[in-house]
Amino acid sequence: MAKVEVFVNNPFQENTHLLYDDSGECAIIDPGMYTGTEQNAVVNYIAENNLKPVLLLNTHCHIDHVLGNKFVFDQYGLKPKFHIGESVVLDHAPVSAQQMGFRYDNSPLPDEYLPESGTITFGNTTLELIFAPGHSPAHLCFYDKKDGILIGGDVLFRGSIGRTDLPGGNHAELLKNIREKLFTLPDDCTVYPGHGPETTIGFEKHYNPFFND
Repeated sequence: MAKVEVFVNNPFQENTHLLYDDSGECAIIDPGMYTGTEQNAVVNYIAENNLKPVLLLNTHCHIDHVLGNKFVFDQYGLKPKFHIGESVVLDHAPVSAQQMGFRYDNSPLPDEYLPESGTITFGNTTLELIFAPGHSPAHLCFYDKKDGILIGGDVLFRGSIGRTDLPGGNHAELLKNIREKLFTLPDDCTVYPGHGPETTIGFEKHYNPFFND
């Protein structure tokens, strides 16, 4: 059975997710660790639980979700995987960092990019790819159907949705993707968003103010 550990990182309070199962293999998703303390928290958890990182995944490439890509590469030799449509966002990360006064070590580039659909596997876990742009140009969500887990990035939050005023954002597209691709998942599917507390598909269908029309 897959388990999720959440680490809240960087000034944007971004959720870095560690997804692992009984095999001991794990995926690091959206590493936002910025300070040494934040880096140590993730590394120590991995060591203490005898986990083996085998995948580095980015739902999308906004600066707060890729701050730790280089660190993970240096630590575990993993290059990120994301949709090629996010490359333009990653290219802009150094500029974003400079504007915000962040220190940013350039992320390595993927050896292979992720498609819009299909699956990726590690250990005993299979993740379905769900292509849900709107917050960013080529945002992916990672869905573990067997365990009812969605690593959702910045698409759907508890009681809210991802902002759409950044380059590549599209409000109507985001709402459409949530309705057609996320709200068709089981109501008891747990959503782990890129910011804030977890939620469920059923809760958001009933109570999210963006969909109470």
